[in-house]
Amino acid sequence: MELTRLIVKGGVISPGELREVVNMAMNQGLDSISFGSRQDIIFPKGIQPLEKEKTGKHHFVFPDQKSGNNIVSSYVSTDIFRNTNWLTGNRYLYILEQFKEQPKLKVNITDPKQQLVPLFTGHLNFIASEHEDYWYLYIRLPKWERMEVYPVLIYSWDIAQFYYEIERITTEESIHIDLLFSLVSEALDTNNRTIDKPLNVPFYPFPYYEGMNRMGIDQYWLGLYWRNNLYDLDFLKEMCDLCFDCKIGKICVTPWKSFIVKGIPKDRKLEWEKFLGKKGINVRHSLLELNWHLPVAMEWALNLKTFLVRTLDQFDISTYGLTFGLSEYNRNGHYFTSIVVEKNELPKDLASMKIRDTYNILFAKNFDPNTQEYIVHSQDIDKLELPTILIELSRKYFEELGNSITETTENPQKKEKPQLDIYQCQECLTLYKSEFGEESQGIPKGVLFTDLPETYCCSLCEAPKSNFRILEIVRN
Repeated sequence: MELTRLIVKGGVISPGELREVVNMAMNQGLDSISFGSRQDIIFPKGIQPLEKEKTGKHHFVFPDQKSGNNIVSSYVSTDIFRNTNWLTGNRYLYILEQFKEQPKLKVNITDPKQQLVPLFTGHLNFIASEHEDYWYLYIRLPKWERMEVYPVLIYSWDIAQFYYEIERITTEESIHIDLLFSLVSEALDTNNRTIDKPLNVPFYPFPYYEGMNRMGIDQYWLGLYWRNNLYDLDFLKEMCDLCFDCKIGKICVTPWKSFIVKGIPKDRKLEWEKFLGKKGINVRHSLLELNWHLPVAMEWALNLKTFLVRTLDQFDISTYGLTFGLSEYNRNGHYFTSIVVEKNELPKDLASMKIRDTYNILFAKNFDPNTQEYIVHSQDIDKLELPTILIELSRKYFEELGNSITETTENPQKKEKPQLDIYQCQECLTLYKSEFGEESQGIPKGVLFTDLPETYCCSLCEAPKSNFRILEIVRN
């Protein structure tokens, strides 16, 4: 089923823009909107085409239109999850602003140190390097068999013109990476940089992104997830008004059918909590059901997820750090979850008969979706067999956790066990032990104190990261 989408460039929308969209939907008799996997807004019950003067600068893509791919960005993760030091929120916004025309291809602009936004699900994937304002470019055009690395690093302020030149070239002919590099280099005078080392994508378990969380010393961020992905328009309208009142300028859509509001002032936290409480909003879904990626407006997927989550819950299974995706069979798709459950397509000549659906289960190499390498674990499985296999895979994940590191070189070095550390808060003497992490803040075991985001604060007294002092280094 084709749905009407609203492009939200980079997943970033202002409260004013969101309120305009909410009003448009209300005027058409809708009572809810949904979010898509490319950080766009989706109208689950459809929306009638609007006159240009009524849509303003909003870019709608109706079911009969081919054009329009949202630019995915990890702007949403800045200031709240670990990130590349030089990559600030403003840099994302400046880069996004350079895209004046709606891209025909899928573009991802991401930080490799965060986990919330997938790195490789675009046709062109710009991934931040350690060099300030320089990006790797990983390309997989629609007819390409595999991902290719562009031979140089791209300068931040050249990203948009790089994209448009590649779009122009590839609409004219089928092309390979060497010829593409040659043609782009001829056409553009850009500030490239030599790649001095391969991209390193560190693997961390998936972060917790729901509820009210500390952000720096005097602010909070709020992550909201609704299991049915139908966000009530009256609620969103009131929330936009509250954002205005708190001088919050941006709302961020995630690829996980949720959104994040950053910068809630400390002295307004209680007001936000009262607002959520009065609206009956749950901000503490269990981790079991939070990290699932489902296709929009597909009832079979929501029903299957509900069945699987309830069954896993009965067995008291932990899936912390894992992500799951439900999908119709699509070997050309770009999955971005640790484990994928594919629904098989019934043969056309059997479509009229009542035959139970069967499923395939795949898991990413090392359970890291960024490897883009999926292993088929089971095929043609009945629905009732799925929980047992997911339990088996979750146990396999925890057994292997920490044993493998994403390889980024041709000749991987022998892996050494990582060293661990202990730091102490000077205010209340609370210890941070990397051996145990801090589940209450979504920090898994094994994360060194130096790798924690600058926004980390003491779980007991909320003192900032700078108040901690090292006690000892622990070697395994």
